Amino acid sequence: MEELQTVDLLAFGAHPDDVEIGASGILAKHSLAGKRVAICSLTEAELSSNGTVELRKEEAKKAGEALGLVGHYNLQLPDRGLTGSPEQLMKMVQVIRECRPSVILAPYFEDRHPDHVACSKLVNEAIFNAGLKNVQTPDNKPHHRIQQLYYYFLNDIAKADIIVDISDVYEKKMDSILAYRSQFQRAEGQVETPINGPSFLSMIQGRDQMWGQMIGVQYGEGLVSPRPINQTLLV
Repeated sequence: MEELQTVDLLAFGAHPDDVEIGASGILAKHSLAGKRVAICSLTEAELSSNGTVELRKEEAKKAGEALGLVGHYNLQLPDRGLTGSPEQLMKMVQVIRECRPSVILAPYFEDRHPDHVACSKLVNEAIFNAGLKNVQTPDNKPHHRIQQLYYYFLNDIAKADIIVDISDVYEKKMDSILAYRSQFQRAEGQVETPINGPSFLSMIQGRDQMWGQMIGVQYGEGLVSPRPINQTLLV
């Protein structure tokens, strides 16, 4: 994993491309505003039906460039093996304490993919552990408490507590998603999946348009907060 840096906003995903689907507009918007933004993927998606780990790394780098990220970290936890073991949680705690974000994004806790649900739960637990002074990490980083956790949507949808206007960065969002050509553009010889069919990207765009319409703009991304909020900007 590349060297970690302090950031304002850290987005977790189970696989490379998860955050891009659900919250890349938010990341691009904050990066454009001068905030330091990064992604941490828990796995390398080594069990994906299409593409390879090496190709996915190249695609993640290209997506990060489109979004202006300061880093896209990967913990190399086992795909379909997010058990929440002490070892897995410790790796996540170390990332949080090293990056020291104000805001963390995680997948919404209801989703068709079990890894997305597991990632959501693990992020919540890691945030809690990272804030405990007496939880010691191998690198002895001091404890860190974030200001806010938000959940972004992948395959499912629910009532959003916040909708962020991403109209001015929507091209960057689509560039970051389409950087993962192995996943979203079916080529000859590839396996058909729920995300490389003709309707998936249309669904994402339609969902973003629906959220945008709710706040009177062209495109938006919805987030859920686990606790009451009183703010208009994430960071």
